Amino acid sequence: MKLASNLASAAFLLIFMCFFQNTNAFYVFMTGGERKCFSKELSKDTLLNGKYILQAYDAAIDGYRDASANELGIMLDVEEVFDDNHRVVHQKGAASGEFTFVALESGEHKICFQAQSSGWIAKVKTKLDVSFEVGSDIKQLDSKLKGTQKTLQNKVNILHAKVSEIKREQALVREREATFRDISESVNSNVMFWFVIQIIVLGLTCFWQLKHLKGFFVKQKIL
Repeated sequence: MKLASNLASAAFLLIFMCFFQNTNAFYVFMTGGERKCFSKELSKDTLLNGKYILQAYDAAIDGYRDASANELGIMLDVEEVFDDNHRVVHQKGAASGEFTFVALESGEHKICFQAQSSGWIAKVKTKLDVSFEVGSDIKQLDSKLKGTQKTLQNKVNILHAKVSEIKREQALVREREATFRDISESVNSNVMFWFVIQIIVLGLTCFWQLKHLKGFFVKQKIL
């Protein structure tokens, strides 16, 4: 009976340990500018990716809500515990965001979060949701950068295609303008030609009429 109880306890402990190892997201409560730290054992060139959301307590709803951009921020520190808490990362971010860190040396690292506020932060109660993802090596970071570069390259290709389309439309407009200009010049030339022809015909007509009238007046003995 005692053996069965010990086996059950061992099985429960094993299940709990597996569950704990698979869990990489959690949350903590903070008051004011309280600093919360988490320890991670990282080997050299290991990639640590973290995501966080800082929420502020709202008495009106008796719960936590997302903080505005001007209301809350967060100070992030990464320290090497094995090297007398040597600080390798110190940056300020928004109330929610993501960070990526590559371990330069193997050992225990401490990731610390501290709420920042423009107002009287001692009275602010906050809830911090944190999740960590540990990569096997730095190649994961390279793959992310390559993915970002690929996305940027696709955007550049789209912009290049749009610019090429605009150039083709401009060439078509210039071609149409050249055709219209040629037609206008041709019409203007024809108008001038027919105007000269009409002047010549009108002059000949006037000359013929004057000659005819002169003959008529001679016959009538007027001249």
